[in-house]
Amino acid sequence: MFVKHGMNSGFSSLASSSVLRRQQFLIRSLKGYSVSDKIRMEAVKCLSGGASLEANAESVLRAITPSLDPTRHKGQAGKIAVIGGCREYTGAPYFAAISALKIGADLSHVFCTEGAATVIKSYSPELIVHPILEESYNISGVNDEGKRDISKKILSEFDKWMERFDCLVVGPGLGRDPFLLECVSKIMTRARQSNVPIVVDGDGLFLVTNSIELVSGYRLAVLTPNVNEYKRLVQKVLGCDVNDQNTHGELLSLSKQIGNVTILRKGKSDLISDGEKVQSVSIYGSPRRCGGQGDILSGSVAVFLSWARQCNSAAERESTISRTNPTVLGCIAGSALLRKAAALAFEHKKRSTLTTDIIEHLGQRYTHLS
Repeated sequence: MFVKHGMNSGFSSLASSSVLRRQQFLIRSLKGYSVSDKIRMEAVKCLSGGASLEANAESVLRAITPSLDPTRHKGQAGKIAVIGGCREYTGAPYFAAISALKIGADLSHVFCTEGAATVIKSYSPELIVHPILEESYNISGVNDEGKRDISKKILSEFDKWMERFDCLVVGPGLGRDPFLLECVSKIMTRARQSNVPIVVDGDGLFLVTNSIELVSGYRLAVLTPNVNEYKRLVQKVLGCDVNDQNTHGELLSLSKQIGNVTILRKGKSDLISDGEKVQSVSIYGSPRRCGGQGDILSGSVAVFLSWARQCNSAAERESTISRTNPTVLGCIAGSALLRKAAALAFEHKKRSTLTTDIIEHLGQRYTHLS
């Protein structure tokens, strides 16, 4: 369940039984992939209503998920690109990219270093892998002018694909090599100029924390920090330590200070804010905290964000819904689905649950919601 909060409010009590019945009716109405676009739009409209309405995250999932329409062509359900993957880290970009496909994106790309490309390709033939990134160790004998040429070549290669993507995921397995981060900074700037949404996770958050201007004021950016990454963001942007006594107000302030960038603060309850309000996804997930779940989340948010943008476009044409922030909807849906898949995986595997087990349950959990 996610709950809306104002700046000074805490968790509110459950809504009246009539509201709960209304939510249950909404979920029943949205059951199945044959639901009309108009009904789907009305569901999002309901979820974007007054602060007193406590909606169910499952209704967000149903509302923004496109129908399986045989008239649609390849690519219309989402084209996602993951920017990450180096010598040390090949699992993270794979987890993010394959999760996007498992949820329902049509195409999933990975832009990584040459040393990571073969490994990532071996994980799955479903992924489109581009070994265009470079690390400092590989160009140690190149002078500054040569490095600038390499950087331009990397950006030029990425530009060939940019317009095809509905969302970028920046950071899974990226590492912290200075030259690599410099090139990724330029890719992010170019994506921003092209109005492409960006989900930032992992080492991408290290990059953004040290160069906050990369996302500042960009309303199509999503940051997904864990507890330590959030702490560094607060210290960098707000100039203070994390205040656990004012969690919601602090998150609102942080988002506003960065220019209303959407932040998904991961934790026992995932807190989401775009600087206007705070929402919570508290669905029980799994006590098993294996590495890689954040990568699943980033890939999931990217897909749902792109679907939510499609919903908003349709809503504008139909004039049946007020505008709803697609980054917030994407975060709610991604968080909810990951938690449900993690719970299902833990039910089967218990303490031995791995990230790959959770990924396998993404589709199964989503089928149950359909």
